[in-house]
Amino acid sequence: MHIADVTMFHAPASGGVRTYLQAKHRVLSRTPNLRTSLLVPGPERDSLGDHHTLPALHLPLGQGYRFPLRRRPWRDALVDLSPTLIEAGDPYVTAWAALEAGQRLGVPVVGFYHSDLPHLMGDRFGRHVRQRLIRYVVDLYQRFDSVLAPCHAMANRLTEWGVPNVRVQSLGVDLEQFHPSRRDPGFRTAMGIPADKKLLIFVGRFSREKNIDVLLATMRALGSDYHLLLMGPGMPTQVPSNVTVVNRCCGSHEVARALASSDALLHAGTRETFGLVAQEAMASGLPVIGARAGALIENVPLGAGVLCQPLDPDAMADACSALFSNDIAASGRYARHFVERQFSWDSVIGSLLTHYVDLCGLEQPDARVVRR
Repeated sequence: MHIADVTMFHAPASGGVRTYLQAKHRVLSRTPNLRTSLLVPGPERDSLGDHHTLPALHLPLGQGYRFPLRRRPWRDALVDLSPTLIEAGDPYVTAWAALEAGQRLGVPVVGFYHSDLPHLMGDRFGRHVRQRLIRYVVDLYQRFDSVLAPCHAMANRLTEWGVPNVRVQSLGVDLEQFHPSRRDPGFRTAMGIPADKKLLIFVGRFSREKNIDVLLATMRALGSDYHLLLMGPGMPTQVPSNVTVVNRCCGSHEVARALASSDALLHAGTRETFGLVAQEAMASGLPVIGARAGALIENVPLGAGVLCQPLDPDAMADACSALFSNDIAASGRYARHFVERQFSWDSVIGSLLTHYVDLCGLEQPDARVVRR
């Protein structure tokens, strides 16, 4: 079996999609008689093992993303790879190229709906843009043999729009990388953060749907007893005195250390389709204070954090006070236990592989081999 992934959502500073693909290929590499390939944009055409790049337009202010303009090179590259199954990870040129390649090869094509395009663009440009993009999404995704959505809310939305064959496929967490044992007693001193402060953290790229302005307003409301660490590229530098900013792309080891060394995650995002940073924080033993919206509703259970009214700094400040007035260490332990049961990459990718095998009409792999 040969699985080929293609997406434009793959850049040096990219987040959830790249993490998913890296984990998926790592887990599947341990499965006998199975090969994986990855086709993504790059500065030039290149191949290193099963990692292939095609040149694509560099997006100004796009945090390293590149946008393919022509369908044909991507279709032809996929046909040359001759996979058993293709998965498209974005709703743009590479998705259409994947569908054409699948038709030529006679193999199933899966569309993973990672990002809620109509609502993200609708928030910026209004209702008419949202409606046009919904029609576009339906036209595209109804052509796939299977459509994957990272949470039930997103799967239900696609189904309501009229997209068939939708399946919930959650992402996972590296439970060894993100672990409470990564806590560093010297971390706060190194960051210049007083040891007696209640340390909140948010990690991610700066984008409108993350609502960083709500986090900053929340910190103004909370006052000097609390401190927020903002980590990620493009973060604002004009911030309240109780906020520290690390304005760059941070590696997973650095993020894991920072999460485990904090007290709670503060997340104001309202368009999360999975909320990977929330799961990584919970795996690190942190409860989550977040907006009651998107995938956080289903992926942050009662006891592992507090969800509040979206886009309301006062409500978020109240949620922080409520969390810290209880046993925050117990909330962190429960959060870790929840992620261990629900979101280990081995179990997530094992379930996905079973779905792939069904689509291809192949013999089921030995589940024990997949787990190993």
